[in-house]
Amino acid sequence: MGAIDTAPLENSLGFLALGAYILTLMPTNLRIIFPQTKQTNLPKWLLKYRRLIGILAFCLALLHAFLLVKKRDLDFLDPNTYWIYIQGISTFIIFTLLAITSNDWSVKRLKKNWKRLHTLTYLAMFLLTWHVWDKMLEHWSYLTPIGLVGIVTTTLLFLMRRWIEHRNKQQKAKGKAFSSQITEKITL
Repeated sequence: MGAIDTAPLENSLGFLALGAYILTLMPTNLRIIFPQTKQTNLPKWLLKYRRLIGILAFCLALLHAFLLVKKRDLDFLDPNTYWIYIQGISTFIIFTLLAITSNDWSVKRLKKNWKRLHTLTYLAMFLLTWHVWDKMLEHWSYLTPIGLVGIVTTTLLFLMRRWIEHRNKQQKAKGKAFSSQITEKITL
């Protein structure tokens, strides 16, 4: 691990993009894992401005990528560039798709496919965790541990949410099966 250093502008922009992106993932996680947060209206507020915060995350990621490409003079005709930056490029492609389709027209036009497309945000979450870890491991700044804790915590909250949703679905299915058995016994 390298020495802790101050973050250059491009990394600060990446950190801000990461923070804004994390905010877009919070409403559903908070609502399901910590239902008591509904009383604070925080999930409702985050949900109301999620689209705007997501566009902000994309703009910050765009500036982050632009400055890094310019600083490192990346050659996009070299396949090694894609191999080295696969997580960042993949995440940026996903962010671009999500930003382009974050409007009412796309929601109406794509219908069910819009929701499917926007589930790519969870793939981006895993890619970002890998991206931050891989790219910042040798370039620690005071922002690196905060960014890592933020994205790893968000990923763990997402996994916890999915486990709770799965458990609730199974309990609901068991409840329906039990109800139908009782109904059968009563009718016999």
